[in-house]
Amino acid sequence: MPETRYTHGHAESVLRSHRNRTVANSAAYLRPFLEPGQRLLDVGAGPGTITADLATIVGEVVATEVSQDAATITRAGAPGIEVRVADVHALPFGDGEFDVAHAHQVLQHVADPVQALREMARVVRPGGLVAARDSDYATFAWWPRLPELDRWLELYSAAARANGGEPDAGRRLLAWAHAAGLAEVTASSSTWCYATPETCAWWGGMWADRIVGSALADQLVEEGRATRSELDDISAAWRTWSADPDAWFSVHHGEILGVVDHPATTIGPRG
Repeated sequence: MPETRYTHGHAESVLRSHRNRTVANSAAYLRPFLEPGQRLLDVGAGPGTITADLATIVGEVVATEVSQDAATITRAGAPGIEVRVADVHALPFGDGEFDVAHAHQVLQHVADPVQALREMARVVRPGGLVAARDSDYATFAWWPRLPELDRWLELYSAAARANGGEPDAGRRLLAWAHAAGLAEVTASSSTWCYATPETCAWWGGMWADRIVGSALADQLVEEGRATRSELDDISAAWRTWSADPDAWFSVHHGEILGVVDHPATTIGPRG
């Protein structure tokens, strides 16, 4: 299996962003199908905020991360939850062990998203659900349209693809799910929107820090895609954007809910 490199890394500025995620703002499309007593697998759990939130709903959650260092971060954010180091292309679980397998912002970073979905489906019981949500960078929209932010998007997309990922994963989720053989798939989309002084300051300040002090920044300089001076200019532009009273930013995501091995099942809220 080809290897991928996690583009974001685990700098404080990255974790600051990821720790803002909850079921309400990142898995609302899945929430109507969750109920107490289910066993859920959370793949690529990151800092564990969604994981811990899921556990309050279903009860039993098992989380995975790709390395020991990443798993340590998950354990800190989701205490008491079992966290395993695992490759999503070859999950260390038996067939049908879970009711739901969930992945948030994971498939855009893996070498073979179709195989990842096949593995998620394999470990879910017949009639259970595979759920995935991924951003689609090419559809991000913002105002004011500063040229340095256009350059930020260009650089991020190039780095992500150089690492073996697909930054425009959101639009591909339905096709990947079909290729993985999921019996029935419902696709949707949703956004994070930053349009108040407080949320724009948070989003813009976070990216101002990430573009100069993260694994992404190091990669861009090491590969000769940008200089430190250019990254400083992009960082300054993020702060300019975040302070503008007209600032607005929309982060678009694709979502899929796939039924496992049960073509007659119709996706609908339980109850």
